[in-house]
Amino acid sequence: MDYSISTIVLISVLLFFVSILYSSVGHGGASGYLAILSFFSFSPNEMATTALILNILVSGIAFYFYMKAGYFSFKLTLPFTLTSIPAAFIGGVLHISNEIYYLLLAIALIFAAIRMVMPSNEKDIKSNIKLPKYPITLTSGASIGLLSGIIGVGGGIFLSPIMILMRWAGTKETSATAAFFILVNSIAGLAGRYTHNDIRIEVLLPFIIVALIGGCIGSYMGAHKFSSLALRKILSVVLLIAAIKSITKCF
Repeated sequence: MDYSISTIVLISVLLFFVSILYSSVGHGGASGYLAILSFFSFSPNEMATTALILNILVSGIAFYFYMKAGYFSFKLTLPFTLTSIPAAFIGGVLHISNEIYYLLLAIALIFAAIRMVMPSNEKDIKSNIKLPKYPITLTSGASIGLLSGIIGVGGGIFLSPIMILMRWAGTKETSATAAFFILVNSIAGLAGRYTHNDIRIEVLLPFIIVALIGGCIGSYMGAHKFSSLALRKILSVVLLIAAIKSITKCF
């Protein structure tokens, strides 16, 4: 990566706001980071690696705040991660063409856009909670983990909508589960990529700093305050634009 100072500042500002919005719902922000990086001349490998590193930091912060607030359930989360972690590692190791990568990225961005605008009637959800059976959680974890490792995300954008729509947990509990799920899968996916790619943390330092600050702000607001639906709608539009841009790169 070789960009001017003004470009680095612009990217950093965008990453800062994305980290706030995503961490407020327990996400690391990888799909948002990928959306931003896709507008610049980053290669697919640089995009995925950068997104995973920032994802680990922000989802770790989000997990801390949601766990501290009492929303994390190890019993609910463990079955998903048992199969997702090795699958995410495999996904990180796999080599795919740029065309397939951008197609999968477009799918991930669309899922993220949907998640950003999903309404959350917490009272209605909590009155109909039903824990999923192990075959479902294990299969879901493996499928999401593999796809996440390939794309360079943690998988929360896929898991969260499913958990809420299937009423497996309340909104806050879903955010806590997603944060941990994203954290461990991002680590596994990054480890898989490290087997065949060098990772230079020093060049990402400005992005890391702003993501950490944004993650702290968003995680606190998400765990203790109400998030802004209007801002999420704006972000969903950006994600959809990035998804369309990714689709055009497939041809």
